[in-house]
Amino acid sequence: MKTFIQKRGLGFFLIAAILLWLKTYSAYLIEFKLGISNVLQHILLFVNPISSSLFFLGFALLFKKKWQPAAIIVIHFFMSFLLYANIVYYRFFNDFITLPTVMQAGTNGGQLGDSAFSLMRWTDVFYFIDTIILIVLAVRMKRQQQTSTATTVPVQKSKSFRLVLVSSVVIFVLNLVAAEIDRPELLSRSFDRNYLVKYLGAYNFTVFDAIQNVKSNSQRALANSNDVTDVENYLKANSADPNPAYYGKAKGMNVITISLESLQNFVIDYKVNGKEVTPFLNSLAHDNKTFYFDNFFHQTGQGKTSDAEFMMDTGLFPLSQGSVFINKAQNTYQALPGILKKDQYTSAEFHGNTKTFWNRNEMFKSFGYDRFYDSEYYDMNEQDTKNYGLKDKPFFKESMPMLKNMKQPFYSKFITLSNHFPFGMDEGDTDFEPGDFGDSVVDNYFQSAHYLDEAIEQFFNDLKKSGLYDNTVVIMYGDHYGISENHNEAMEKVTGQKIGDYENAQLMRVPLFIHVPGVKGGQIHKYSGEVDVAPTLLHLLGDDTKNYLMSGSDILSKNFKELVPFRNGDFVSKDYTKVGNNYYSNKTGEKIEPTDKASQENETVKKMLETSDKIVTEDLLRFYKPKGFTPIDRNDYDYTKKVQDEKDSSSAKDESSSSSK
Repeated sequence: MKTFIQKRGLGFFLIAAILLWLKTYSAYLIEFKLGISNVLQHILLFVNPISSSLFFLGFALLFKKKWQPAAIIVIHFFMSFLLYANIVYYRFFNDFITLPTVMQAGTNGGQLGDSAFSLMRWTDVFYFIDTIILIVLAVRMKRQQQTSTATTVPVQKSKSFRLVLVSSVVIFVLNLVAAEIDRPELLSRSFDRNYLVKYLGAYNFTVFDAIQNVKSNSQRALANSNDVTDVENYLKANSADPNPAYYGKAKGMNVITISLESLQNFVIDYKVNGKEVTPFLNSLAHDNKTFYFDNFFHQTGQGKTSDAEFMMDTGLFPLSQGSVFINKAQNTYQALPGILKKDQYTSAEFHGNTKTFWNRNEMFKSFGYDRFYDSEYYDMNEQDTKNYGLKDKPFFKESMPMLKNMKQPFYSKFITLSNHFPFGMDEGDTDFEPGDFGDSVVDNYFQSAHYLDEAIEQFFNDLKKSGLYDNTVVIMYGDHYGISENHNEAMEKVTGQKIGDYENAQLMRVPLFIHVPGVKGGQIHKYSGEVDVAPTLLHLLGDDTKNYLMSGSDILSKNFKELVPFRNGDFVSKDYTKVGNNYYSNKTGEKIEPTDKASQENETVKKMLETSDKIVTEDLLRFYKPKGFTPIDRNDYDYTKKVQDEKDSSSAKDESSSSSK
C-alpha cells in the first residue's frame, strides 16, 4: 500500500483528506445538534465527510506535481473556512448557511457580522490547525525534494484523479443508499437542513442547496408579468362570491388558528372501551356554536405539516415534489399575515420546536409574520418534550402569556406536536387506555389523540379566563393523515369495513372547526379542503378574496364548488372519487366508468393544480399587487430571540406611553 501511494503521489493528498474528514466529524459532534438517534445515523455521520473530502481535494490532482501540494492546501483551507462559517452561523441562528442567506448578506450576514467576535472562541483555532500542519509538511517536502538526489517517479495525474473521483462517488452512493434506508425520500422530503447535514454532510449539503437554488431560479427567471394575466382571469372567474349571511361577521376580531397534528376525522365521536377519544372536540362538533366541517380533506404533498400551513395562509396548493417551505421560501406571497396588516393586525406563530424546522424562519419572512415564538421561548425540559418538541399541554400553557401580550387585533397560529407518529405517550401524560387492534401505532394513536383533545380543552379554558375568547375567531384543522395505508389491517378493525383505494381516499378526511363569537354554527357537509380555509376566513373578516390570487374558495359561499383536488391529481367531489385511473361513486363506493361530469371535474382539477403551480414555481405574485396590499419586504423581519425581545419591549413601552396620554 505504501508503494502504491508513493507511486501515485497520493501521500500528501491522503493526509489532507484524513485531516479534513476527522476535523469535520469532530465539528459535527461538538458544534451541531443533529439529533443522532441510532447507530446507523452515527455511522453515516462518521462516514459522510469522506466522499466530499476526496471529491473536492481530488481536483488538486489535476495540477502539475509541483503545484499539487499548494492546490491541496488552498482547497483544504476553503473547505475549512466553509465548515467554520457554518459553525459560527449555527451558533447564532441554529441553522446552516444556504445560498439565499449568502446572497442576502445585507440581512443575515450583516447581523451575524455585528456579533462575529463574540461568537468566536479561542478554541476555534483547532479548525485551522490542520491547514497549518499541511503548510509545514509542504515546506518540508519541498526542501527534501531540493536536497534529494533520487530519481523522481513520473505521476500520471489523470489516472490519480480518476481513481480518487471514482472512490468518492462510490462512497457517496453507498452513503446515500444507507441514508434513504433510515430516512426514505430524504432529498425530496427535506424537512430541515439538520437532516441533510446529518445524513449527507455539510459539504454535500452545500452542493445540494446550490443545485436546488439554480433549478428554482431558472423557472423563476423565465417568467414575466404577462404570465400572470391568464392566471388572474382564470382564478377570478372561478372564485366564489361571499355569503351575505356571514360576510364581515368577524370583522376586527382576533384570529387563532390551531394545527391539530395528524388528527384524522374518524376519531371524532369514536369510542375506545366505551370512552370518547376526543370528548371536547366532539362537544364543539355538536354545540351549534361552532362550524364543524365533516367532509373536509387534507391536501398535503411531501411537505406534510408545512404544506398544510402553506395552504392555510395562502389559499394556494403546495408543490407536487418536495416542500414549498424549503424550495420556494424566497418567493413573493400574499399570505394572511401580510394581507391583514392593512387592517392593523399583528401576527405571530407559536411552535414548540426549532425555528429552522421546515425552514419556517425563512418562509415566514415572505409571509410577513411579525413574530415567531419557537423553542427558545419555552422551557424545553426533558419531561415536557417528546418527538419533535414541546408537548401540547405545556406548549399551550406557556404560550398564553405571550398571546395575551400581543397587540390586538392579532392573527396567530399554533402548531401542536404530541399527536405525531409513532404516537406513544409518556407515563403520566394521560390516563386514557390505548386501543386493542393488534397494531401498536394504531393503538397508541387513540391515546395521543385524547391527550391532544385535553390540551385543546385546557387552551379554550385559558382563553376564556384571559378575556380573549369572546372576541376571537378560533380555527382548528387536522394538518394531514396520521395513520398510513401500512396499517390498514388494524384500521379495518377500527372502521369495521374492508379498506381499498376508495376507502383510503375517504380516510383522508381531517377535522375543521371554525368558531366565530356570536355566529350560529352547525355541521357543514360540503366537500372542501385546506386550500379553501384562507378565503373562507377572509370573507368572515369582511375582505373580498377577488382581490387576491387564491386557488381555494369560501366554503360558506352559496356557489362553492364541492371539489377537492389532491396533490397527486386524484380528487374527491360530492359525487365522485378518483384514485389513480379509477373512478368511484360516493353513493356506493363501487368502481364506475367515468361520467361526463366526473371527467369534467378531472379536467378542472388538472387546471387548478396547473394554475397554482405556475404561481408558485414562477413566483408570479411578484408581478401582481392587490388593491390596498403593501408588498412584504423580507428584510423587515428577523426571528432571532434577541431582536424579537427588543421589538416586544419597544412595543410594550410605546403602548404604555400611548395609554397614559
